Amino acid sequence: MKLRVSIAATTCRTAARYFFLAVAIVCLGFYSYASVERVMYQTRESREFDHAVERNSAALAAASNDNVRPIRRPTRRLVPASSPSSTALIGRLSIPGLHLSVMVHEGIDRRTLQLAVGHIPGTALPGQSGNAGLAGHRDTFFRRLRDLRTGDEIRFSTVSGNFRYLVESIVVVGPDNVAVLAPSSANVLTLVTCFPFSYIGSAPKRFVVRARQVSPQSLAAVER
Repeated sequence: MKLRVSIAATTCRTAARYFFLAVAIVCLGFYSYASVERVMYQTRESREFDHAVERNSAALAAASNDNVRPIRRPTRRLVPASSPSSTALIGRLSIPGLHLSVMVHEGIDRRTLQLAVGHIPGTALPGQSGNAGLAGHRDTFFRRLRDLRTGDEIRFSTVSGNFRYLVESIVVVGPDNVAVLAPSSANVLTLVTCFPFSYIGSAPKRFVVRARQVSPQSLAAVER
């Protein structure tokens, strides 16, 4: 009888080990797939963005040589408008001190945030007067924000210009605190991610970075 119980117990333990091993393999597979998809998306969008910037620069140079104002032919996905479409690629966010460079897409739906950083609809666009809000996952692109410090530089590149910001404040707020995205009379950039960074599950707070634009260039200046 004891032998049978021992065999049954051993069988159960073995089955449990194989079960958890299978679960671990499946989870690793999903994580690997998501990581590869994210890298491929970023690479493709970065290349497309660079090509768009080159075309725009060439058009501006040609128009300048001819002393004629260029005819702008914005593409749906690459040139931000005052109200960008849900498929718009806004530009590239980079933080030199964190070795972070990531493409920014319009919207904060689940799919967008899996692949990129999302521009929060209803907020200003980079370079415009107002508060430009960006959101990202704490376990992907915005995980490095935990090492950000006041005074650090943030850059944002679009087909309309390059904008430079300096971090003014870093705060942790509740998830319902929408005041951090309130309109501003100045050109500011707000980065939002979940907090704590090491929290398992749905994090209870938000990590918010506010930066002030310091570059002299603006969208209004570029348009003139």
